[in-house]
Amino acid sequence: MDPSSDLAPHRIPPQPSWRKPVGMLLVILYIILYALAVSALADSISALPIWLETITYLVAGIAWIAPLKPFILWMNTGRWSA
Repeated sequence: MDPSSDLAPHRIPPQPSWRKPVGMLLVILYIILYALAVSALADSISALPIWLETITYLVAGIAWIAPLKPFILWMNTGRWSA
């Protein structure tokens, strides 16, 4: 059986959303700004004890993801919450 036979030939695909390309550009801009902010704090962070500096960079390396969850949901559904 041909895998493409699962699609109904009369079904029209949905219109592409403007939210995804615009959203991806905004995500890239956000990541650039986040990286610039962390790098601007690098001198202050490097003055910390090495164990605290390591923890700070680990947290900063993971924390950028949290604000993107509702934004990515909006890109896919048009809503800000589930």
